[in-house]
Amino acid sequence: MVVGAGIVGLTTAVRLLEAGHRVRVLAADPPERSTSNLAAAIWYPTGFGPRAGVLDWAATAFATYREMAAAGVPGVVMRDSRQLLRARPDGQPWWAAAVGGVEVLTGGQPPYAGAYRFSVPLVEMPVHLRWLVGWFHRLGGTIERRRLASLDELDGLASVIVNCTGLGARELCADDSVHPVRGQVVRVANPGLTESVRDEQHPAGRAYVHPRSDDCILGGTADADAWDTAPDPAVTAAIVKRCTEIVPRLAGCAILGVHVGLRPARPSVRLEVDPRRDTMLIHNYGHSGAGITLGWGCAATVRALVDPTDDGAGPGRPAAGAPAEHRRRQ
Repeated sequence: MVVGAGIVGLTTAVRLLEAGHRVRVLAADPPERSTSNLAAAIWYPTGFGPRAGVLDWAATAFATYREMAAAGVPGVVMRDSRQLLRARPDGQPWWAAAVGGVEVLTGGQPPYAGAYRFSVPLVEMPVHLRWLVGWFHRLGGTIERRRLASLDELDGLASVIVNCTGLGARELCADDSVHPVRGQVVRVANPGLTESVRDEQHPAGRAYVHPRSDDCILGGTADADAWDTAPDPAVTAAIVKRCTEIVPRLAGCAILGVHVGLRPARPSVRLEVDPRRDTMLIHNYGHSGAGITLGWGCAATVRALVDPTDDGAGPGRPAAGAPAEHRRRQ
């Protein structure tokens, strides 16, 4: 049983189904109402705490989405990306190995002294989540709407429980280290952009522009311990202003929508077996804004915890890459 139907819960459930387990997902809200559905959802390692131990998860997710993009899985593309740097770059970023290397550029128009250029998966979540839920059901999984007051309610209902409740883990696990990081993004008409651009060091706040099929996601904010999910018009204007500074072609683009989500942050991702339980309980939460970047990698670790002797092939298919129904088309 998997608790939680965001990207972390669904990827975990799929990997367990592929290993031959029967899987039921319990969720207070359906996937289309999850924070994952609102995410800008481009692969980028940020917001999940210490770097140690996460690079393998990130590399696994990168490889999975790259194969999905090649196979034509709905909502997944490889997106050329540029990260603007206000200081001269000193070598490649720490995560470069996960993406097969990064081109380091020096010089540029002030205030920029260089840039990183790379290609990473972008996932259009409203499209991809529908596909992922369909894949989950085709593998035999079921989803049940249920709001839990305690994980103790599940005792005796399954041999393995995987807790992917994100922000809900704060109450369900009495884990006060779990807290919201409020993210507001703006959706605008795409004026023909094909490259993602980001400035993580913008003095007015993070700025990123992620082109999708019919729109662009502009961001964003990262307000720790803020629970308000109502869009702030002043924040919207500020996001549009700084994103237009880094991508001038956005000037005058129509605003199509404004979305706010609460990222489930924690000092570090919690992925471990809970030793205090008789029933096997695996915690898999605290990914903050990196559910896309880490999800498939963490799902592979959960699968290995459930089946320590599993070589990754299982009765279904290899634990990384596009689903077999898409691979057969190649």
